[in-house]
Amino acid sequence: MTLTDARARAAATGEGRGSRHGRVAVAVWAAGIAAAFAAGWYLRRAGLATEDPLPPLHAHARAWPPTWRLLPAAAVAAAGVAALPVLAARLPWRVLLPAAWAFAAAWTVALAAADGWDALSRPLDAPTEYPAGLAQLRPDPLGWVDTFAERLGGYTTHVRGHPPLPTLVLWALEAAGFGGTGWAAAFLVAAGTSAAAAIAVTVRALAGERAARAAVPFLVLAPLALWVATAMDALFLAAGAWGTALLAIAVHHRRIGVRAAGAAAAGGALLGCLPYLSYGLLPLFAVPLAVLALTRPRARTVAAAAAGLAAAPVAFTLLGFWWPDGVRATLDTYLISRGSAQRSYAYFATANLAVLGLLTGPAVAHALPHAAGALRRAARARAAAPAARVAALAGAALLGVLVLDASGVTRGEVERIWVPFAAWLTLAASLHRPPARAWLAAQAATALAVQALVLSPW
Repeated sequence: MTLTDARARAAATGEGRGSRHGRVAVAVWAAGIAAAFAAGWYLRRAGLATEDPLPPLHAHARAWPPTWRLLPAAAVAAAGVAALPVLAARLPWRVLLPAAWAFAAAWTVALAAADGWDALSRPLDAPTEYPAGLAQLRPDPLGWVDTFAERLGGYTTHVRGHPPLPTLVLWALEAAGFGGTGWAAAFLVAAGTSAAAAIAVTVRALAGERAARAAVPFLVLAPLALWVATAMDALFLAAGAWGTALLAIAVHHRRIGVRAAGAAAAGGALLGCLPYLSYGLLPLFAVPLAVLALTRPRARTVAAAAAGLAAAPVAFTLLGFWWPDGVRATLDTYLISRGSAQRSYAYFATANLAVLGLLTGPAVAHALPHAAGALRRAARARAAAPAARVAALAGAALLGVLVLDASGVTRGEVERIWVPFAAWLTLAASLHRPPARAWLAAQAATALAVQALVLSPW
């Protein structure tokens, strides 16, 4: 086929137009990020945005990059760009999942270790973090849950900004003999990086193994790894990802047997924990709802999932924590604090989306027009091809972000808040034709550049 014939074929199939739209999307991605930082610099200089040293990030600009300490992360990135497409294509599925998890963990740890090995646990040592609030929980955990909303004002910043479950998880980890911020950091990294396997499982159940294998390299080398180590939002990511994966496994079964019912109930139980991990995770339910919409499961599967979904709300209500009271108390402390509520809604409503772009990378921006086209074709044909199913998961996550962003409760610090959503949005990058090493390299380069230029408290 000649070059002219190839161009003609691309024009006929829409590939050329999609590529042009993709280039425009990448230009908008880059310009949006630059504009968000430029506007943040101007607002800070004018004294109108003093809460963050480097808006829209809650971070500092580095005086000097970590130089040689970035070399291990660069080596992991180079190995990933070279090997991940091959491994994703050739490894047996049961081997690929733990391999993806291990590679994602290595990438996450290598990025964080550019600031020293203690950088993994250092964020959790801050007096505003969850571990600092354990002293108030230890004497009487049941009483602590029962009076959580009433005593909220006396807790540390992150404890009072969330429901009780994250602190209870750290307490349970400590009770099991894994106390201290070192073990907590290891747990969060292990949980957060396991989401690469969980999301791949979901894609395989909905769109087939070929689509799932294409997604693995991008899930592993996602720039959002920068904020998986070490923020509690990594646990939120894992709970949502595995809950959705178990639900997808259950609805994938044609017959509702014991195993399918168990998977549905377990998935529902994990998803039911989301509102008790963070009040801002309610919009993340758009992703499991997209799974149900794409599969139209049997009523018994939905009933099993609903039973599991009710477990956490029933348990916490019986223990004395009424969720609406927690929301009201948290909102009261939010409004009287000198933190997020003082930030500009107009600025962060748009700049938050630029931060989302940093977490997801240029490959996702380039693929979004393709994803939108796949959804339009599916709507016309009334049948969802694998690409449309992948795009639907990414679109559901993006919808959740937009809803949460418009609510105004996420004014800044979204580099960690967006993590549970951004991982699903990363799926859009898998619509590039494998091995797509250039786009995979662009993803890794984005993470390395941010790590080199920005010093984050997480």
